[in-house]
Amino acid sequence: MSTAAAPVRSGAVLADLLPAARHRYAVDAALVLGGAALTGIAAQIAVPVPGSPVPVTGQTFAALLIGTALGARRGFLSLALYALVGMAGMPWFAEASSGWSMPSLGYVFGMLLAATVVGALARRGGDRSVLRTAGTMVLGSAIIYAIGVPYLALSTGMSLSAAVAAGLIPFLIGDALKAALAMGLLPTTWKLLGRRG
Repeated sequence: MSTAAAPVRSGAVLADLLPAARHRYAVDAALVLGGAALTGIAAQIAVPVPGSPVPVTGQTFAALLIGTALGARRGFLSLALYALVGMAGMPWFAEASSGWSMPSLGYVFGMLLAATVVGALARRGGDRSVLRTAGTMVLGSAIIYAIGVPYLALSTGMSLSAAVAAGLIPFLIGDALKAALAMGLLPTTWKLLGRRG
């Protein structure tokens, strides 16, 4: 029996291209664990932002990339594992932090939802062209901020406008660069694989 990947049907994500006909559950488990670990590693790429309790990290890029590459279900499970293990004490949130009491925990919850949404969009071709990938990344980033910024305000006692100034504005340029990287990476990967689904 062959384990070669079947031709990709419409609605596939990059992870669906892996040859795993007989071992799908093991491959899915490895992808979920790998996605959580990648997010934890990317979170350690952190640059403090003066006046903000939230650093610039590679974590958001990893979460959005995992969602698009793995799809909604596996992306959700990866980020849920990342969040739960980090809240339980594994020091793999930004700057080797962990626990429940961080003012930036709302961004982790936002990444969980964003990975799910961008994964669903990727199943609909949201990562196949530069423009679609741009829209997918912008929506994913907006979801992260929609949860992270109000959580930051509530957890620190900041006003919403102060939370926007500390937890959104300083990150827009970096997010634009991350989106540009994804806009080149994801469609190029599909093109190299010769799969347009």
